Parts: sequence; structure tokens; C-alpha cells
Amino acid sequence: MNLSHADHSHSPPHITIPRAYNAAHDLLARNAGRAEKVAYIDASNGDTLTFGALTTQAHQFAAAIRQSGLPTECRVMLAMHDTLGWPVVFLGCILAGVVPVATNTLLNAKDFEFMLRDSKAQALVLSAPLLDTLRPLLKTAAQTLPDLRHVIVEGGGAGVHTDELFTGSITSLAHMLPAGEAMNTIANSAPVLAPTCADDACFWLYSSGSTGTPKGTVHLHSHLIQTAELYGQGVLGIQESDVVYSAAKLFFAYGLGNALTFPMSVGATTVLLPARPTSSDVFRILQDFQPTIFYGVPTLYAGLLADPQRPSRDKLNLRLCTSAGEALPADIGKRWTAAYGCEILDGIGSTEMLHIFLSNRPGQVRYGTTGQAVPGYRLKIIGDDGAECAAGEIGELLINGPTSALMYWNQRERTKATFAGIWTKSGDKYTMDADGYFTYGGRSDDMLKVGGIYVSPFEVEACLMTHPAVLEVAVVGHSDSDELVKPKAWVVLKTGESATAQDLQAHVKAQLAPYKYPRWIEFVAELPKTATGKIQRFRLRA
Repeated sequence: MNLSHADHSHSPPHITIPRAYNAAHDLLARNAGRAEKVAYIDASNGDTLTFGALTTQAHQFAAAIRQSGLPTECRVMLAMHDTLGWPVVFLGCILAGVVPVATNTLLNAKDFEFMLRDSKAQALVLSAPLLDTLRPLLKTAAQTLPDLRHVIVEGGGAGVHTDELFTGSITSLAHMLPAGEAMNTIANSAPVLAPTCADDACFWLYSSGSTGTPKGTVHLHSHLIQTAELYGQGVLGIQESDVVYSAAKLFFAYGLGNALTFPMSVGATTVLLPARPTSSDVFRILQDFQPTIFYGVPTLYAGLLADPQRPSRDKLNLRLCTSAGEALPADIGKRWTAAYGCEILDGIGSTEMLHIFLSNRPGQVRYGTTGQAVPGYRLKIIGDDGAECAAGEIGELLINGPTSALMYWNQRERTKATFAGIWTKSGDKYTMDADGYFTYGGRSDDMLKVGGIYVSPFEVEACLMTHPAVLEVAVVGHSDSDELVKPKAWVVLKTGESATAQDLQAHVKAQLAPYKYPRWIEFVAELPKTATGKIQRFRLRA
């Protein structure tokens, strides 16, 4: 294939993708000359997967999918931890022309039932540790999930694949990926490659549910490589020599780019961790495997900085860090750079746009802002009247770019509300300064009007985060006795630190306009979050 770029200095880059195009084939073919190089490392046990083995196994899985009788464009749901099998299954599905649906592994059986029924998935690939969660659902699948025909289990050893679990076809992933001579036979045969085109549906991601019911977001074959070219290479400058680790999981749009699309586009090595990362896990990976790029989220960076056992700067090999999911408080970014001599590029992306479209850039970081538009994307801020805002005025951020999702599956009205012609509504409030730097103001449904004046919850949160005793904070609207909305803060204190509500209120009053201070402060052990680290403010409001 031929990818051509316009001059960045005159116009946004444009990537030409041929009509006949398969995203998985492109990513694998880019690494045809790196067969012996390690593509993935499992940080839990040190196992590795080379680019050559990844290509072979992805084609094996694609062949098995074809042989199972699954039709083109049917859905295959992935409920898998970040193992070496995840990229094999995801890419194998795309090679075969079926549509992988990546899902959050921390959900309950009711959530999985909703997504299986909503997507009409005909196959489910799951990690063995999730069998206990899904066992009751699979036992009744014949009655409740008539579309589900195949279940494939990764790991777990003998004895987990029983007819009592599921009345349809059930097998192990290992059985579908033969080794030895059988593997060589498949490797030397004609590769499986569905005749897909750039505008075909390629994969789905379900939204994380930070605003309520998950939505099946449909992305095209062309989208993966566009995020890799525009952000992965255009902003991060990722290259073959990099080793990357993403705390955000592969089922998350942010993690999918970080740990699959970007490194595979240039032949970099990726470290995976199947478990949910703790501070000690992250620091072990950063020391043992020496990643050069680390992708995190604000709450994780706060926890890492608060870890009394955190290693010194000379123990790590980082050249770049990124943050997304929520806006990064300036104080966290400054403290991280002071501690580790490495910038955090704060940015914002979305499931709808697949990855980051607004970001700080190396050497141009302004902590407290989300940076500037990623080349290839156009941004504008509109007010309540729909008119474009002037510099400094707060309004809703809209995005125009090549990776906007096709639709929300089975949700026509919400699709029309979000995908407005060439513009995609972010649901985020922003201001932009004269230099083109954007500053986050909160979710549109989180904005508060106090005394008739808009108050950004994030501005209050960022102020509270500068207090030395505060680890995490979320600010939401709360009604007083007169039914007037005022800011309320939910605060997690650092271990061993103390502060009173009056201390924190005085701290805010000293830095912000008096009407912005939180009228109520509630101290909690932890904040409700999605699996991707986003604070679920709608739960706090409720």
C-alpha cells in the first residue's frame, strides 16, 4: 500500500489509503522483515511473542474462524486480559473479515449479557479467569443468547471446557493455534485475507460507561493506521527502537493504540500486564523491561508519585510519557517531570475518535492545558447558541478528523446527537487561548452554574490537587437547602496526611474566585472509577 502525506506546514497531513485494504494485514506486513524480533512481552511471566510468531498465529486463528463457519462481518466478542493471545485474536478476526468487539474485563455477567445481545456476537473469546463471572450466563445462553454459537477459552488448563458450561461449540485457544509441524504447514500455506475495504466496519469498542450505558462504537479499517500515523508517529515520534508499556488496557481505545497499533506500525516492542496494574507493578515493569514510552492516566501518576517505594530517576529509561482519560492536573505533571526528568504529554481522545486528537507535544508542554490540535484534526469550540467561541470563552469542543466512528450500534438518536455532519461532539467544555492551547473545563453535563456564572469542576479539582495532603478529588454539583447548585468535593487524602474541610476550603478561596470554593467536602477512601481510570462523577451526583 502507498501512504502519502501532505506538507504539515501548509495543511493538515492527509493519509491516502487504497480502497482495497485490510488493517490487520497492513500492520503485520509492516513487520515482515522483523520475524525474529520480540513484538510482545508478558510482564507476568516473561513469555514473549515475536513478530513472526504473531503473524503465523493471527493467520492460524483467521483460518480457524473461517473453518468454523462464521460469516463475514459477524461479530466476535473479546473478553480477554492483556495477554499474548489478545493481539493474535484481534488481528486474526480482522484478517478473516469478522468484526472483533473488545470489551472491559472488569464488568459483571449482566453487562456482558447486554453487550452479547446488543452486538449479536456469534463467538466469544474469553480468558479462563473470567469463566466464573460468565458461567451462569453461558449455561443459559441457548435461551438468552440465540446468536452465540462458539466459545473459545484462553488458558486455564484442562477441565474448563465442558459441555455443562455451554451447549454450543466450546474449545481452547491453544487448540486453535497448533504448534510444530502443523504450525509450519499453516505458515507455508496461502494466508487468510478477507477482501475488505478501507470503509468496511473493522472492529467495535464499547464505551467505558463513565456517563452511563455503554455504547457499541463502530470503527473502520482505515482508522487504526490513521491514529498511528497522525498521533503515534506525528506527535510521539514512536520508532522501532522503542519499548512501550501502557497501563491502559487493550480493550480501551487509548490502550489499543498505545499497545497495538502504534508499536506495530513501526516495529516497536510492547510490554503487556494481564492484571490490573498497581504502583509496584508499574515501577517493576519500568525497571525490569526499561520501556522508553509509558502511557498512563492522571490517577495512576498521582499514585506513583505518592508511592514511598518509588525508584530513583536513574533506574528508569523513559524518554516520554503520556496521559489521557481525564485532564492531567498541572501539579502532577510538574512533580513527575521534576522527579523523572521526563515530560508527560497530556492529551484527550475518545472512543468515538479512537485515539488522541488534542495533545501537548514534546518540548512544548504547558501543564494545565491539553495542548494543541493533533495534525490531521480540526477543532472548534461552540457556545450554547451554536456560534463559535472567541479566545478565552468556554464552550463545547467539536472535532473534525479522519477517525470519527461510523455510528453507535442500535442507537440512532444518540448517533445523530454526537456525529453532527463532519463534526463530532466531544461532550467536553474547553477554552482556547491566543496560542491555540486548549484548557479543559469539565464534561458538558458536569458544568455548574453558581450565581448565574459557569464554574468548571475541573478548575476546582486542579486547585485542590495542589494541597499537599490531597491524593485524588472529584467535584460535582450539589443542591443546597434553597435548591441552588453549588460545588461539592469528594476527597481522597494521601496515606499519613490529614486536612480538614475548612483547610481545603481556605486553600481554594486563596487561589480562585470566592464563589468557586466547594461548599461541602466529603472525605472518602476511594473514588468510583471505570476500569480505565475515569472518575464516574455521575455516581457521585447520584
